[in-house]
Amino acid sequence: MTAEIGHFALILALLLSCLQASVPMWGAHRGDSALIGFGRTAAQLQALLIAVSFVALANSFVAGDFSVALVAGHSNATQPGIYRFAATWGNHEGSMLLWVLILAVFGAGLARFPGNIREALLARTLAVQGMIGAAFIAFLLFTSNPFERLSPAPFDGRELNPLLQDPGLVLHPPLLYLGYVGFSVAFSFAAAALIEGRVDAAWARWVRPWILAAWVCLTAGIALGSFWAYYELGWGGWWFWDPVENASLMPWLMGTALLHSALVLERRGALVSWTILLAVLTFSMSLIGTFLVRSGILTSVHAFAVDPERGVFILALIIGATGGALGLFAWRAPAMKSGALFGSVSRETGLSLNNLFLMAATAVVFLGTFYPVIMEAVNGDKISVGPPYYNLTFAPVMIPLLLLVTIGPVLQWKRDSLRSVFGKVRWPAIVALGTGVAAIVFLGGKSVLAGIGFALAVWLIVGAFIVPWRRRHLLRTTPMSVVGMVIAHAGLGVMTAGVTAMSGFETSKVLVMRPGDTATLRDARFTLSAVDAVRGPNYEAQRAQFSVRQGNTIRDLTSERRFYPNSQNQTTEAGIGGGILGNVYVAIGAPDPGGVGITVRIYHHPLVGWIWGGALLMALGGIASLSDRRFRIGVGASARPLAPTMPGAFGVPAE
Repeated sequence: MTAEIGHFALILALLLSCLQASVPMWGAHRGDSALIGFGRTAAQLQALLIAVSFVALANSFVAGDFSVALVAGHSNATQPGIYRFAATWGNHEGSMLLWVLILAVFGAGLARFPGNIREALLARTLAVQGMIGAAFIAFLLFTSNPFERLSPAPFDGRELNPLLQDPGLVLHPPLLYLGYVGFSVAFSFAAAALIEGRVDAAWARWVRPWILAAWVCLTAGIALGSFWAYYELGWGGWWFWDPVENASLMPWLMGTALLHSALVLERRGALVSWTILLAVLTFSMSLIGTFLVRSGILTSVHAFAVDPERGVFILALIIGATGGALGLFAWRAPAMKSGALFGSVSRETGLSLNNLFLMAATAVVFLGTFYPVIMEAVNGDKISVGPPYYNLTFAPVMIPLLLLVTIGPVLQWKRDSLRSVFGKVRWPAIVALGTGVAAIVFLGGKSVLAGIGFALAVWLIVGAFIVPWRRRHLLRTTPMSVVGMVIAHAGLGVMTAGVTAMSGFETSKVLVMRPGDTATLRDARFTLSAVDAVRGPNYEAQRAQFSVRQGNTIRDLTSERRFYPNSQNQTTEAGIGGGILGNVYVAIGAPDPGGVGITVRIYHHPLVGWIWGGALLMALGGIASLSDRRFRIGVGASARPLAPTMPGAFGVPAE
C-alpha cells in the first residue's frame, strides 16, 4: 500500500505541476493577483506531494518490501540499514525521484520566501519551474516508474552496487543534485526575464543567492565524489577525467562564470546578455550531465546502465528547455542594452575575461567528453580521450584564468590603470616568482611545470588577501561577501598546490608480498604483517595488515579486498595514512597466481589532502558569502530596468 500511496502522490504532483506551469503565467499576463498567488501555493503543495512519494519509496527500501521491483533489484536483507536507505537514490529511478524532489523543494523555497521579488517576475519564474517539474515527473511516471510491483515477490532482493555501499556515497549524490538542480532557479529566473523583457540590478540581486547556494553544493559534491574515488576504487588517483566526472565539472565551470557575471550585473548593470546566456547554459550543462549518466551511451563506474530510450526522452527535454530558452534569448538579446560603459582596464573587463576562459575550459571538457561518442556514432570507431588530451588543452586555459583570479578583485569598477594594478599585485607577484624559482632550483631543472604550478598556488593564496589588507583599517566593516571571496580564492590556491604536487611527484610501486615482506617507497617502509579472512554483514574479505614506518613515525594500515556473494562483485578498501605533507596509500589486489603472496600497490601522494582541503575552503567561502546581510535585505522595487519592457509580448500588457 505504501508504494501505491507514493505512486498516487507522484501522479497528483504531475497534475499540480502542469497547473503551476500555466496558471501563474496567465495571471502575470492578466495582472490577476489571485492567479499569481496560485503559483506559490501550487509550488509548495507540489513539493509536499513529491516528499510523500520519496518517503514512501525510502520506507519500502528500509522495510525491505521486495514486492517493489526497484527494492528487489537494489537492496537485500543483509545490507546495513544506512545503505538500505541510501539505496533509495542508488539507482536510476530513485535518483530521478530525488532529483525531482530537490527541484520541487527549490521551487517551494522560492515561493515560501520570495523576499521583495516583483510579483509578476516571481509568477513567471515559478511557472518555468513548473514546466521543468512537469517534464521530469512525466519522465519518471512514463519511463522510470519507481513503484512498479513484482508478482510474485521474491523472498530477498539483490543488493545495492557494492561500490555505492560507502558513507561518502550516502552524501555525494544529494549534494551533486542540490548543485545541478539549484541552477534550475537561475534558468527559470532567466527565462522569466526573457518572457517579461526586463532585466535589472534587482533581478541580479534576487538570483545571485540561488546561484551561490547551488555552486556551494556542487563544489562540495564534486570534492566528496573525488575523495570517494580516491579511497574506494583503489586506483590511487583523485581525478581520472571519467566522462561522468566531466559531467559534473562542466556545470561547475559554467556556474562559476555565471556567479561572477551576476555580480557585475548587480553592481554595475553590465553584462546583461552574458548573465542571461550563462544562466541558460549552466542549467543545460546540468541536464547534459543527467543525460550522460542515464543514456547508456557510455560506460563508467559512476553511470546508471539503462536503456537508450530513456536517454532519448532526456535528450528531448534538453533540446526543448535549452532550445526554447535560446530562442527567447535570440529574440530579446538585441534589446538588452545596459548602457553601462567600462574601460579596457576595469573590474568589468577582468570578470569578462574570467568568463571567457571559463567557457573555453568548459568547451575543452565538452569536446573531450563527447568526441568519442560522436566518432562511434559516425563511423563505429571506439576511441578514448584521456589525461594527455586534457593536459595539453585544459591546463593552458587554466593558467591565465588563475592569473586573473588575483588581478580581478583589485581592479576598480568602470576604469583603472595598468600602473595602479601592477602596484597592487606586486607583492603577490614577487612572492610567487620567488617560490617558482626556488621550486625549480630545489626540485631540479626538469620541474619547470611544477615550479609554475607552485608559483600560481602562492600567487592565489597571497593575492587573496590583497583586498582585506588594503582595507585593514576597516576590517570590522568588511562585508561577508568579501570574506567569502578571500576564503574561496585562497582555497583555490591550496587546491592548485595539491594538484601540482600530485601531478608531478606521485610515486608508486606494484609488487607481490607475503607476510613478513618489506617494501620501501621514498621515505616510507611498508611491512606486510598479516593476511586474514574476515566476514562482514554482507561480504567476505581478505584483509591485509601493514606496518608503515616514516622516520620516527610508525602507523598501522589495513587494506581489504571484499567479495559480495549476492551480487558476485568485488571492491577494494585502501589503507591510507594521512598527513599534512602527503599520504601513504596501500591497496591489495588478487592473490599471486603462484599462490605465494598477494599483489600489493603502494603509493606516496604528496599534498593530496590539499586538493580536498582547498575545495572545502572554496565551499566555505561560498557559505560565508551567502551569510552577507545584503542578500537578506534585498533590493527595492525601484531598481532601474536595464532592458526595456516590451509591450504586448509574452504576457506584458500593452498600455
